[in-house]
Amino acid sequence: MNILVIGAGDIGMQLCRRLTQDHHDVSVIEVDNRTARRAGEQLDVRMIEGDATSWRILQQADIAHVDAVAAMTTRDEVNLLACRMAKKAGADFTIARIRNPELLSKDFILSREELGVDEVILPEREAADAVVRLIRQARATDLIDFADGRIRLLGVRLDADSPLLRIPLAELGNRHNHPPVRIAAIKRKQQTVIPGGKDVLVAGDQVYIVADPAYCDQFIELTGQRNTTINNIMVLGGGLIGRFVAQQLADDVNVKIVESNVERAWGIADALPDTLVIQGDGTDYDLLATEGIMDMDAFVAVTGDDETNIIATLLARHLQVPRTVALVNKTNYLPIMPTIGLDSVVSKQLLTVNAVLRFIQHRQVASIATIPGLDAHVIEFIAGEGSRVTKKPLKDLDFPDNALIGAVDHGDELEIPTGATQMKAGDKAVVFVLPRALGAVEKMFK
Repeated sequence: MNILVIGAGDIGMQLCRRLTQDHHDVSVIEVDNRTARRAGEQLDVRMIEGDATSWRILQQADIAHVDAVAAMTTRDEVNLLACRMAKKAGADFTIARIRNPELLSKDFILSREELGVDEVILPEREAADAVVRLIRQARATDLIDFADGRIRLLGVRLDADSPLLRIPLAELGNRHNHPPVRIAAIKRKQQTVIPGGKDVLVAGDQVYIVADPAYCDQFIELTGQRNTTINNIMVLGGGLIGRFVAQQLADDVNVKIVESNVERAWGIADALPDTLVIQGDGTDYDLLATEGIMDMDAFVAVTGDDETNIIATLLARHLQVPRTVALVNKTNYLPIMPTIGLDSVVSKQLLTVNAVLRFIQHRQVASIATIPGLDAHVIEFIAGEGSRVTKKPLKDLDFPDNALIGAVDHGDELEIPTGATQMKAGDKAVVFVLPRALGAVEKMFK
Protein backbone atom coordinates (compact mmCIF):
# COMPACT_ATOMS: atom_id res chain seq x y z
CA MET A 1 0.00 0.00 0.00
CA ASN A 2 0.98 3.62 -0.53
CA ILE A 3 0.80 5.19 2.95
CA LEU A 4 1.39 8.77 4.07
CA VAL A 5 2.44 9.32 7.69
CA ILE A 6 2.14 12.85 9.04
CA GLY A 7 4.52 13.55 11.91
CA ALA A 8 7.88 11.88 12.53
CA GLY A 9 7.87 12.05 16.31
CA ASP A 10 8.15 8.97 18.53
CA ILE A 11 4.86 7.45 17.39
CA GLY A 12 5.37 8.37 13.74
CA MET A 13 8.89 6.90 13.72
CA GLN A 14 7.77 3.62 15.28
CA LEU A 15 4.83 3.39 12.87
CA CYS A 16 7.09 3.97 9.86
CA ARG A 17 9.47 1.23 10.99
CA ARG A 18 6.62 -1.28 11.17
CA LEU A 19 5.10 -0.19 7.85
CA THR A 20 8.41 -0.49 6.01
CA GLN A 21 9.02 -3.90 7.61
CA ASP A 22 5.68 -4.95 6.12
CA HIS A 23 6.86 -3.72 2.69
CA HIS A 24 4.50 -0.74 2.34
CA ASP A 25 5.54 2.33 0.35
CA VAL A 26 5.76 5.08 2.99
CA SER A 27 6.00 8.85 2.66
CA VAL A 28 6.40 11.12 5.68
CA ILE A 29 5.57 14.81 6.19
CA GLU A 30 7.36 16.52 9.09
CA VAL A 31 7.42 20.25 9.80
CA ASP A 32 10.42 20.32 12.15
CA ASN A 33 13.78 20.43 10.37
CA ARG A 34 15.76 18.41 12.92
CA THR A 35 13.09 15.76 13.32
CA ALA A 36 12.76 15.45 9.55
CA ARG A 37 16.51 15.05 9.12
CA ARG A 38 16.67 12.35 11.83
CA ALA A 39 13.78 10.44 10.27
CA GLY A 40 15.32 10.68 6.83
CA GLU A 41 18.58 9.22 8.14
CA GLN A 42 16.97 6.35 10.07
CA LEU A 43 14.02 5.33 7.89
CA ASP A 44 13.65 3.94 4.39
CA VAL A 45 10.88 6.38 3.46
CA ARG A 46 10.24 9.35 1.19
CA MET A 47 10.78 12.38 3.45
CA ILE A 48 8.91 15.65 2.83
CA GLU A 49 9.71 18.62 5.04
CA GLY A 50 6.82 21.04 5.54
CA ASP A 51 3.42 21.75 7.07
CA ALA A 52 0.88 18.99 6.47
CA THR A 53 -1.95 21.54 6.42
CA SER A 54 -0.38 23.15 3.33
CA TRP A 55 -2.10 22.09 0.12
CA ARG A 56 1.18 22.49 -1.75
CA ILE A 57 2.92 20.03 0.63
CA LEU A 58 0.09 17.51 0.33
CA GLN A 59 0.27 17.74 -3.44
CA GLN A 60 4.02 17.14 -3.19
CA ALA A 61 3.15 13.92 -1.33
CA ASP A 62 0.89 12.92 -4.27
CA ILE A 63 -2.08 12.88 -1.92
CA ALA A 64 -4.62 11.92 -4.60
CA HIS A 65 -2.95 8.52 -5.03
CA VAL A 66 -2.42 7.65 -1.36
CA ASP A 67 -4.19 4.55 -0.02
CA ALA A 68 -4.06 5.57 3.67
CA VAL A 69 -3.12 8.64 5.69
CA ALA A 70 -2.02 8.32 9.33
CA ALA A 71 -1.82 11.75 10.98
CA MET A 72 0.28 11.23 14.13
CA THR A 73 1.45 14.72 15.19
CA THR A 74 0.84 15.98 18.73
CA ARG A 75 -1.57 18.68 17.48
CA ASP A 76 -5.21 17.70 17.03
CA GLU A 77 -5.99 20.56 14.65
CA VAL A 78 -3.13 19.61 12.31
CA ASN A 79 -4.13 15.93 12.26
CA LEU A 80 -7.80 16.63 11.63
CA LEU A 81 -7.30 19.30 8.98
CA ALA A 82 -4.70 17.22 7.14
CA CYS A 83 -7.05 14.22 7.13
CA ARG A 84 -9.96 16.29 5.88
CA MET A 85 -7.88 17.75 3.05
CA ALA A 86 -6.51 14.30 2.18
CA LYS A 87 -10.00 12.78 2.08
CA LYS A 88 -11.24 15.62 -0.12
CA ALA A 89 -8.28 15.05 -2.46
CA GLY A 90 -9.11 11.36 -2.88
CA ALA A 91 -7.18 9.45 -0.20
CA ASP A 92 -8.93 6.15 0.47
CA PHE A 93 -8.57 5.91 4.25
CA THR A 94 -7.61 8.39 7.00
CA ILE A 95 -6.59 7.88 10.62
CA ALA A 96 -6.08 10.74 13.07
CA ARG A 97 -4.35 10.74 16.44
CA ILE A 98 -6.09 13.09 18.87
CA ARG A 99 -5.58 14.14 22.47
CA ASN A 100 -8.84 15.97 23.24
CA PRO A 101 -11.47 13.38 24.25
CA GLU A 102 -14.27 15.91 23.61
CA LEU A 103 -13.80 15.31 19.89
CA LEU A 104 -15.05 11.75 20.43
CA SER A 105 -18.09 12.66 22.49
CA LYS A 106 -21.51 11.79 21.07
CA ASP A 107 -22.71 15.39 21.32
CA PHE A 108 -19.72 16.87 19.46
CA ILE A 109 -21.00 19.18 16.71
CA LEU A 110 -19.07 17.53 13.86
CA SER A 111 -19.35 13.88 12.84
CA ARG A 112 -16.33 11.84 11.74
CA GLU A 113 -17.54 12.10 8.17
CA GLU A 114 -17.59 15.88 8.46
CA LEU A 115 -14.11 15.81 9.98
CA GLY A 116 -12.89 13.65 7.11
CA VAL A 117 -11.60 10.94 9.45
CA ASP A 118 -12.36 7.24 9.07
CA GLU A 119 -10.74 6.23 12.37
CA VAL A 120 -9.65 8.16 15.44
CA ILE A 121 -6.99 7.00 17.90
CA LEU A 122 -6.59 8.45 21.37
CA PRO A 123 -3.20 7.09 22.55
CA GLU A 124 -3.75 8.16 26.13
CA ARG A 125 -7.04 6.24 26.22
CA GLU A 126 -5.37 3.16 24.69
CA ALA A 127 -2.64 3.30 27.36
CA ALA A 128 -5.12 3.79 30.20
CA ASP A 129 -7.24 0.85 29.01
CA ALA A 130 -4.12 -1.35 28.96
CA VAL A 131 -3.21 -0.29 32.51
CA VAL A 132 -6.72 -1.02 33.77
CA ARG A 133 -6.72 -4.50 32.18
CA LEU A 134 -3.43 -5.30 33.90
CA ILE A 135 -4.70 -4.04 37.25
CA ARG A 136 -7.82 -6.19 37.01
CA GLN A 137 -5.81 -9.31 36.05
CA ALA A 138 -3.35 -8.59 38.81
CA ARG A 139 -0.65 -11.24 38.27
CA ALA A 140 -0.41 -10.76 34.50
CA THR A 141 2.54 -8.99 32.90
CA ASP A 142 0.63 -8.49 29.63
CA LEU A 143 -3.03 -8.78 28.72
CA ILE A 144 -4.69 -8.29 25.32
CA ASP A 145 -8.14 -9.40 24.17
CA PHE A 146 -8.92 -10.69 20.67
CA ALA A 147 -12.06 -11.81 18.84
CA ASP A 148 -14.26 -9.28 20.64
CA GLY A 149 -13.11 -10.53 24.03
CA ARG A 150 -13.56 -14.27 23.39
CA ILE A 151 -9.81 -14.92 23.23
CA ARG A 152 -7.30 -13.55 25.74
CA LEU A 153 -3.53 -13.25 25.51
CA LEU A 154 -1.94 -13.40 28.94
CA GLY A 155 1.69 -12.98 29.94
CA VAL A 156 2.97 -14.44 33.25
CA ARG A 157 6.49 -14.58 34.68
CA LEU A 158 7.42 -17.94 36.27
CA ASP A 159 9.06 -17.99 39.70
CA ALA A 160 11.66 -20.56 40.75
CA ASP A 161 9.04 -22.59 42.66
CA SER A 162 6.50 -22.79 39.82
CA PRO A 163 5.14 -26.36 39.39
CA LEU A 164 5.26 -25.93 35.60
CA LEU A 165 9.05 -25.91 35.39
CA ARG A 166 11.23 -28.55 33.70
CA ILE A 167 8.31 -30.55 32.27
CA PRO A 168 7.90 -30.90 28.47
CA LEU A 169 4.91 -28.86 27.30
CA ALA A 170 3.25 -31.90 25.71
CA GLU A 171 3.39 -33.70 29.07
CA LEU A 172 2.03 -30.63 30.87
CA GLY A 173 -1.02 -30.78 28.63
CA ASN A 174 -1.55 -34.46 29.43
CA ARG A 175 -1.13 -33.92 33.18
CA HIS A 176 -3.79 -31.19 33.26
CA ASN A 177 -6.24 -32.90 30.88
CA HIS A 178 -5.51 -30.55 27.96
CA PRO A 179 -7.03 -27.33 29.33
CA PRO A 180 -8.32 -24.61 26.95
CA VAL A 181 -4.94 -22.86 26.80
CA ARG A 182 -1.94 -22.75 24.47
CA ILE A 183 1.53 -21.62 25.54
CA ALA A 184 2.30 -19.73 22.35
CA ALA A 185 5.55 -17.88 23.12
CA ILE A 186 8.30 -17.77 25.73
CA LYS A 187 10.52 -14.79 26.49
CA ARG A 188 13.77 -16.22 27.92
CA LYS A 189 16.29 -13.51 28.77
CA GLN A 190 16.69 -11.66 25.45
CA GLN A 191 15.37 -14.49 23.26
CA THR A 192 11.82 -15.11 22.02
CA VAL A 193 10.91 -18.78 21.55
CA ILE A 194 7.90 -20.15 19.65
CA PRO A 195 7.71 -23.46 21.57
CA GLY A 196 7.00 -27.03 20.54
CA GLY A 197 5.81 -29.97 22.59
CA LYS A 198 9.34 -30.96 23.65
CA ASP A 199 10.25 -27.54 25.05
CA VAL A 200 10.39 -27.05 28.82
CA LEU A 201 9.89 -23.99 31.00
CA VAL A 202 12.59 -22.65 33.34
CA ALA A 203 12.60 -20.16 36.21
CA GLY A 204 12.42 -16.57 35.02
CA ASP A 205 10.63 -17.42 31.78
CA GLN A 206 7.91 -15.03 30.75
CA VAL A 207 5.25 -17.21 29.13
CA TYR A 208 2.51 -15.94 26.84
CA ILE A 209 -0.65 -17.99 26.61
CA VAL A 210 -3.77 -17.79 24.49
CA ALA A 211 -6.88 -18.96 26.32
CA ASP A 212 -10.55 -18.61 27.03
CA PRO A 213 -10.74 -15.55 29.35
CA ALA A 214 -12.69 -17.61 31.89
CA TYR A 215 -9.67 -19.91 32.30
CA CYS A 216 -7.01 -17.24 32.89
CA ASP A 217 -7.30 -17.11 36.69
CA GLN A 218 -7.02 -20.89 36.83
CA PHE A 219 -3.89 -20.84 34.67
CA ILE A 220 -2.29 -18.23 36.94
CA GLU A 221 -2.90 -20.59 39.87
CA LEU A 222 -1.26 -23.42 37.90
CA THR A 223 1.88 -21.29 37.65
CA GLY A 224 2.02 -21.18 41.46
CA GLN A 225 0.84 -17.59 41.75
CA ARG A 226 -2.42 -16.14 42.96
CA ASN A 227 -4.23 -13.04 41.86
CA THR A 228 -3.91 -10.14 44.29
CA THR A 229 -7.08 -8.40 45.42
CA ILE A 230 -6.76 -4.72 44.50
CA ASN A 231 -8.47 -2.28 46.85
CA ASN A 232 -6.02 0.65 47.05
CA ILE A 233 -4.11 2.15 44.12
CA MET A 234 -1.62 5.00 43.89
CA VAL A 235 -1.26 6.64 40.46
CA LEU A 236 1.80 8.76 39.75
CA GLY A 237 1.02 11.37 37.10
CA GLY A 238 -2.16 13.37 36.65
CA GLY A 239 -2.06 13.76 32.87
CA LEU A 240 -4.67 12.30 30.56
CA ILE A 241 -3.56 8.69 31.16
CA GLY A 242 -3.64 9.07 34.95
CA ARG A 243 -7.07 10.68 34.81
CA PHE A 244 -8.49 8.01 32.51
CA VAL A 245 -7.14 5.28 34.81
CA ALA A 246 -8.68 6.95 37.87
CA GLN A 247 -12.04 7.43 36.12
CA GLN A 248 -12.26 3.75 35.21
CA LEU A 249 -11.22 2.41 38.61
CA ALA A 250 -12.66 4.93 41.07
CA ASP A 251 -16.01 3.10 41.39
CA ASP A 252 -14.31 -0.16 42.43
CA VAL A 253 -11.19 0.82 44.39
CA ASN A 254 -9.67 3.68 46.37
CA VAL A 255 -7.45 5.78 44.06
CA LYS A 256 -4.77 8.32 45.01
CA ILE A 257 -3.15 10.48 42.32
CA VAL A 258 0.27 12.04 42.94
CA GLU A 259 0.89 15.07 40.71
CA SER A 260 3.87 17.42 40.92
CA ASN A 261 2.27 20.39 39.14
CA VAL A 262 0.22 22.52 41.54
CA GLU A 263 -2.30 23.88 39.03
CA ARG A 264 -2.84 20.48 37.44
CA ALA A 265 -3.33 18.89 40.88
CA TRP A 266 -6.09 21.37 41.69
CA GLY A 267 -7.71 20.75 38.31
CA ILE A 268 -7.72 16.99 38.87
CA ALA A 269 -9.23 17.43 42.33
CA ASP A 270 -12.08 19.45 40.80
CA ALA A 271 -12.62 17.01 37.93
CA LEU A 272 -12.41 13.81 40.02
CA PRO A 273 -14.15 14.45 43.35
CA ASP A 274 -13.99 10.76 44.36
CA THR A 275 -10.20 10.63 43.95
CA LEU A 276 -7.66 11.82 46.52
CA VAL A 277 -5.10 14.10 44.85
CA ILE A 278 -1.65 14.65 46.39
CA GLN A 279 0.62 17.41 45.11
CA GLY A 280 4.27 16.40 45.30
CA ASP A 281 7.25 14.57 43.79
CA GLY A 282 6.42 10.93 43.11
CA THR A 283 10.08 9.88 43.47
CA ASP A 284 10.29 11.37 46.98
CA TYR A 285 10.60 8.39 49.34
CA ASP A 286 9.37 10.35 52.36
CA LEU A 287 6.30 11.66 50.52
CA LEU A 288 5.31 8.21 49.30
CA ALA A 289 5.81 6.71 52.75
CA THR A 290 3.77 9.49 54.37
CA GLU A 291 0.95 8.94 51.88
CA GLY A 292 0.84 5.23 52.63
CA ILE A 293 2.49 3.60 49.63
CA MET A 294 3.26 0.52 51.74
CA ASP A 295 -0.49 0.06 52.25
CA MET A 296 -1.15 0.14 48.51
CA ASP A 297 -2.14 -2.96 46.54
CA ALA A 298 -0.97 -1.40 43.27
CA PHE A 299 1.25 1.43 42.05
CA VAL A 300 0.91 2.89 38.54
CA ALA A 301 3.48 5.35 37.13
CA VAL A 302 2.18 7.20 34.05
CA THR A 303 3.96 10.56 33.98
CA GLY A 304 5.32 11.93 30.71
CA ASP A 305 8.89 11.09 31.74
CA ASP A 306 10.09 7.48 31.31
CA GLU A 307 12.93 7.81 33.78
CA THR A 308 10.61 9.12 36.50
CA ASN A 309 8.21 6.24 35.88
CA ILE A 310 10.98 3.64 36.03
CA ILE A 311 12.58 5.03 39.21
CA ALA A 312 9.26 5.45 41.01
CA THR A 313 8.14 1.93 40.07
CA LEU A 314 11.41 0.41 41.25
CA LEU A 315 10.95 2.30 44.52
CA ALA A 316 7.42 0.88 44.86
CA ARG A 317 8.71 -2.64 44.22
CA HIS A 318 11.43 -2.08 46.83
CA LEU A 319 8.66 -1.17 49.28
CA GLN A 320 6.93 -4.47 48.33
CA VAL A 321 3.84 -3.05 46.67
CA PRO A 322 2.24 -6.25 45.25
CA ARG A 323 1.37 -4.85 41.83
CA THR A 324 3.19 -2.25 39.73
CA VAL A 325 2.66 -0.94 36.19
CA ALA A 326 4.92 1.57 34.45
CA LEU A 327 4.43 3.64 31.31
CA VAL A 328 7.63 3.44 29.22
CA ASN A 329 7.55 4.99 25.76
CA LYS A 330 11.19 4.84 24.65
CA THR A 331 11.19 1.59 22.72
CA ASN A 332 14.93 1.04 23.22
CA TYR A 333 14.23 0.77 26.98
CA LEU A 334 11.63 -1.99 26.62
CA PRO A 335 13.89 -5.06 26.19
CA ILE A 336 15.70 -4.40 29.50
CA MET A 337 12.59 -3.80 31.63
CA PRO A 338 12.22 -7.42 32.84
CA THR A 339 15.95 -7.53 33.59
CA ILE A 340 15.68 -4.63 36.05
CA GLY A 341 12.53 -6.02 37.64
CA LEU A 342 9.71 -4.27 35.74
CA ASP A 343 7.48 -6.94 34.27
CA SER A 344 4.29 -4.97 33.60
CA VAL A 345 5.12 -2.18 31.19
CA VAL A 346 2.77 -0.21 28.93
CA SER A 347 4.02 1.62 25.84
CA LYS A 348 1.80 4.35 24.41
CA GLN A 349 3.79 4.25 21.18
CA LEU A 350 3.37 0.51 20.62
CA LEU A 351 -0.33 0.60 21.50
CA THR A 352 -0.93 3.40 19.00
CA VAL A 353 1.08 1.67 16.28
CA ASN A 354 -0.87 -1.55 16.90
CA ALA A 355 -4.15 0.32 16.49
CA VAL A 356 -3.03 2.04 13.27
CA LEU A 357 -1.82 -1.25 11.76
CA ARG A 358 -5.11 -2.89 12.65
CA PHE A 359 -7.03 -0.22 10.75
CA ILE A 360 -4.68 -0.26 7.75
CA GLN A 361 -4.75 -4.05 7.43
CA HIS A 362 -8.40 -4.46 8.37
CA ARG A 363 -9.31 -6.61 5.36
CA GLN A 364 -7.03 -9.49 6.34
CA VAL A 365 -6.24 -8.69 9.97
CA ALA A 366 -8.83 -8.24 12.71
CA SER A 367 -6.28 -7.18 15.32
CA ILE A 368 -2.52 -6.85 15.72
CA ALA A 369 -0.32 -6.44 18.77
CA THR A 370 3.33 -5.85 19.52
CA ILE A 371 4.26 -6.66 23.12
CA PRO A 372 7.03 -4.71 24.87
CA GLY A 373 10.21 -6.78 24.86
CA LEU A 374 8.77 -9.65 22.78
CA ASP A 375 10.20 -10.14 19.29
CA ALA A 376 7.13 -11.97 18.01
CA HIS A 377 4.09 -10.27 16.50
CA VAL A 378 0.66 -11.37 17.73
CA ILE A 379 -1.85 -11.08 14.90
CA GLU A 380 -5.52 -12.02 14.66
CA PHE A 381 -5.75 -13.14 11.02
CA ILE A 382 -9.00 -13.60 9.12
CA ALA A 383 -8.94 -16.64 6.82
CA GLY A 384 -9.72 -15.49 3.29
CA GLU A 385 -12.02 -17.26 0.84
CA GLY A 386 -9.97 -20.02 -0.80
CA SER A 387 -6.89 -19.32 1.32
CA ARG A 388 -4.31 -22.08 1.82
CA VAL A 389 -5.05 -22.31 5.55
CA THR A 390 -8.61 -23.48 4.76
CA LYS A 391 -7.59 -26.23 2.32
CA LYS A 392 -6.49 -28.92 4.78
CA PRO A 393 -6.41 -29.75 8.51
CA LEU A 394 -3.57 -27.94 10.28
CA LYS A 395 -1.45 -31.10 10.57
CA ASP A 396 -1.38 -31.42 6.77
CA LEU A 397 -0.44 -27.79 6.13
CA ASP A 398 3.15 -26.78 5.64
CA PHE A 399 2.72 -24.05 8.25
CA PRO A 400 5.83 -21.86 8.52
CA ASP A 401 8.44 -22.48 11.18
CA ASN A 402 8.74 -19.77 13.85
CA ALA A 403 4.97 -19.34 13.85
CA LEU A 404 2.15 -20.90 15.87
CA ILE A 405 -1.64 -20.70 15.85
CA GLY A 406 -2.69 -20.15 19.45
CA ALA A 407 -6.48 -20.14 19.08
CA VAL A 408 -9.17 -20.25 16.40
CA ASP A 409 -12.49 -18.42 16.59
CA HIS A 410 -15.07 -20.18 14.40
CA GLY A 411 -17.68 -17.52 15.16
CA ASP A 412 -19.85 -19.73 17.34
CA GLU A 413 -17.00 -21.68 18.94
CA LEU A 414 -13.53 -20.99 20.38
CA GLU A 415 -11.01 -23.76 19.72
CA ILE A 416 -7.48 -24.30 21.02
CA PRO A 417 -6.31 -25.97 17.82
CA THR A 418 -4.91 -29.44 17.34
CA GLY A 419 -3.56 -31.09 14.21
CA ALA A 420 -7.11 -32.08 13.26
CA THR A 421 -8.43 -28.50 13.35
CA GLN A 422 -9.97 -27.44 10.04
CA MET A 423 -10.34 -23.72 9.40
CA LYS A 424 -12.89 -22.21 7.03
CA ALA A 425 -13.20 -18.83 5.35
CA GLY A 426 -14.03 -16.09 7.84
CA ASP A 427 -12.51 -17.89 10.83
CA LYS A 428 -10.17 -15.81 12.97
CA ALA A 429 -6.86 -17.21 14.20
CA VAL A 430 -4.58 -15.65 16.81
CA VAL A 431 -1.06 -16.29 15.50
CA PHE A 432 2.31 -15.76 17.19
CA VAL A 433 4.94 -15.20 14.52
CA LEU A 434 8.56 -14.11 14.50
CA PRO A 435 9.26 -11.28 12.00
CA ARG A 436 11.20 -13.49 9.59
CA ALA A 437 8.15 -15.75 9.13
CA LEU A 438 5.51 -13.02 8.84
CA GLY A 439 5.40 -12.91 5.03
CA ALA A 440 4.94 -16.67 4.77
CA VAL A 441 2.12 -16.64 7.34
CA GLU A 442 0.32 -13.80 5.55
CA LYS A 443 0.34 -15.85 2.35
CA MET A 444 -1.33 -18.75 4.19
CA PHE A 445 -4.35 -16.57 5.06
CA LYS A 446 -4.73 -14.61 1.80
